[in-house]
Amino acid sequence: MPLAARTGGLTALAGALLAGSLSPTAAPTQPAPGPTSAGTRVESSALPGLDPDAPRAEPAAVAARLAGPLSDPVLGSPAALVVDALTGQVLFTQRATEPTAPASTIKIATATAALTVLDPAAELVTRAVYLPPAGGAANAPGGTLWLVGGGDPTLTAATGPVGYPPAARLSDLAEQVHHAGITAVGTLIGDGTAYAGPAMAAGWREGYVTDGNVTPVSALSVDAGRSAPGAAGARTLTPDAAAAGAFAAALHTAGVSVGAVSTGRADPGAHEVAAVRSPTVEVLVERMLTDSDNDLAESLGRQVALARGLPATFDGAAQGVLGALRDAGIPTDGAVLRDTSGLSVDNRITPAALVAALRTAVMPGQPALRTVLSGLPVAGFTGTLGDRYGAGETSAAAGVVRAKTGTLRIVTSLAGLVTDADGRLLLFGLFAPVEEHGLTRMALDRVATALASCGCPPATTTAVTDTARTSQQPPPGPSAGP
Repeated sequence: MPLAARTGGLTALAGALLAGSLSPTAAPTQPAPGPTSAGTRVESSALPGLDPDAPRAEPAAVAARLAGPLSDPVLGSPAALVVDALTGQVLFTQRATEPTAPASTIKIATATAALTVLDPAAELVTRAVYLPPAGGAANAPGGTLWLVGGGDPTLTAATGPVGYPPAARLSDLAEQVHHAGITAVGTLIGDGTAYAGPAMAAGWREGYVTDGNVTPVSALSVDAGRSAPGAAGARTLTPDAAAAGAFAAALHTAGVSVGAVSTGRADPGAHEVAAVRSPTVEVLVERMLTDSDNDLAESLGRQVALARGLPATFDGAAQGVLGALRDAGIPTDGAVLRDTSGLSVDNRITPAALVAALRTAVMPGQPALRTVLSGLPVAGFTGTLGDRYGAGETSAAAGVVRAKTGTLRIVTSLAGLVTDADGRLLLFGLFAPVEEHGLTRMALDRVATALASCGCPPATTTAVTDTARTSQQPPPGPSAGP
């Protein structure tokens, strides 16, 4: 069933914000985890479920709980949205339908598009194709070998174990070339032309490459343009040429001599002699979200473009991602994307759109989208939240908050999900129009912690609920200690 046909009211999210709720959708059957006591550092485990019996949070109570943390001056004038994941009821909204700079939280949109347009089990293939000398046999020495990139930035020059997910290795590709009977190559050419257009997006800072944030986009790169597997620091400005050079070294080790090395488009008459495959799209999406991998985000955006018959450019990727969101019933009014990683300061999308994308992943009927949730960093444990929520007033949310981070000089953002103190699953988006620093991150984390510790039922039952809690355990609060 196409996503656009699903119920849930996602297409009308902007209007529902004005009404104060989204259309309810039938609940799945999986159980939700119970509430987490204040100060308890829980371990990250299974994804939270939707418990229809968990007490509903009341908008006025949520607003009261967030009033203090959101008013922190270091956050400027933030945009924010909190939604009940099961019912879609809007619990708190502050400029949530205004297009906002998302930074890396846009990767939620990229992930949603990739998992709805692409086969989650698909792999990105790097090929070696060979054109022998005129009149020679298929493996005659002295011909031309092309290394043809399929958009896999995880392709590695490492020869030993490469961790998880297991990346495709140039050494394996070189061994296959040798096993094909090719012992000498006159010319080796790196072909990254499956992706087109400029290699840098509008709104990218010049220092992104030299600072090691991203590699100029090409369909062919090795170790995402790093000088060595896992190396920090500047990336190469010519990833296709660097990949060809690394492949030449791998071929030499495999017993294949190489003459000249250059870059260019493969001859259509060349035949395939070797191929290696990336981890699946599903695994790549998960890694992209957890590590906030910009190279994967740009590659996945272009794969979406190709699948939708669009150019594999920044513009094509942006059109493809936004089109996939619309097909999924997610509002994109006012959205402008210059890239699919979130590095551009010119990107704009509404907080409502990203929260709607999260709700699409939470609701039943599209199991592939669960990867959008499992890929979100876990507070205090994984990815870009691994070093946050570790102590002090935010430690109560460790293991409870799952969220994508975003950082640019014009915005600090956080969007994800949290199970509140009553076991109710909430979705949230927080966007502060200020540059990130330690105080800003801590302030956003306090907002998320306030949601995690929220026991926010209707005012008529608050006293009874609080009394019941007090008789069993101290109520969690945003300032609980470790």
